[in-house]
Amino acid sequence: MPSHHAVPSFSVIPGQQVHTVLTGAEKQVVELVEAGYRLHAEGRTVNPPSYFLTFPDRPGSRIIALPASLGGDAPVDGLKWISSVPANIASGLPRASGVLILNDPVTGYPYACLETSIISAARTAGSAALAAATLSRPGARPRRIGFVGTGLIARYIHTYLVRAGWDFEETGVHDLSAEHARGFCGYLEQAGVDGRRIVVHDRAEDLIRGSDLVVFATVAGEPHIHEPEWFAHRPLVLNISLRDLAPEVVLAAANFVDDLDHCLRANTSVHLAEQRTGGRHFVDGTLADVLAGRVEPPEDKPVVFSPFGLGVLDLIVGEFVHERLRETGRLASVDGFFHDLSRHG
Repeated sequence: MPSHHAVPSFSVIPGQQVHTVLTGAEKQVVELVEAGYRLHAEGRTVNPPSYFLTFPDRPGSRIIALPASLGGDAPVDGLKWISSVPANIASGLPRASGVLILNDPVTGYPYACLETSIISAARTAGSAALAAATLSRPGARPRRIGFVGTGLIARYIHTYLVRAGWDFEETGVHDLSAEHARGFCGYLEQAGVDGRRIVVHDRAEDLIRGSDLVVFATVAGEPHIHEPEWFAHRPLVLNISLRDLAPEVVLAAANFVDDLDHCLRANTSVHLAEQRTGGRHFVDGTLADVLAGRVEPPEDKPVVFSPFGLGVLDLIVGEFVHERLRETGRLASVDGFFHDLSRHG
């Protein structure tokens, strides 16, 4: 964090450095995410609605701006600017790319620009791991996990769960692309999952019915899972991609979100459920409510966690990366980035 009332130096932090800092720090990231959720619940953040830049000639693509301000012991302001281009997947590129800008809350000067697809994936996976631990029923931790969608986010979520101590008897895989499913299975085997415990499902129904913990990490733009009876065994569902579940599935479940106002917008599954019912009564609470003991997940329904993704989480993880690099002398500044700083010349 820059010193107060001084023009900060400006650093550019590439993805390789971000990856180096965050690899092996998964438990710390989960702790940071939990701290971010608690600060947000206490009203010590500013997290305006995300702004979606869309394109008439590219309806599947968008760039999202997430401005945010984080209070607490290490305050920081900033902006995540992240694009989503699903067509990238066909050419072998990840869907998302972006940058994170960190600003000094005293002077307002930006002091770092970080590659953020890794930060975004890490805070998403940290949130998923935290939700899995917090929302699991006492004495009934899921033993069978299923992934619907097998991209980078699915890989990060699996990694974070394993680093948090989860061990699954069976890992189910379902993807519309057989090639992507095979690639994810290859990652699972490299991560130490016995190939006999990996099951590739041709149908989403079979994966859901055979999993205690279901992770949706797709690029779906609208619901494709419509049958509540597929969830009759009451699994825990991490609705990471937000738009896979139809309203009837949402309304048959207990629902938890990261932030009520943020998540019930942009035609997410829970937003569609609100539009259908005209209210928000079907949302049981936030993850922070459960962490604080204000709400307990019911045992008689499937439990669905839908995180819209708060910009404050990107800030808290991004600042962690910046500080770790600064403390270890690996932070490279851009000389002369701020120029002509004399007010009158």
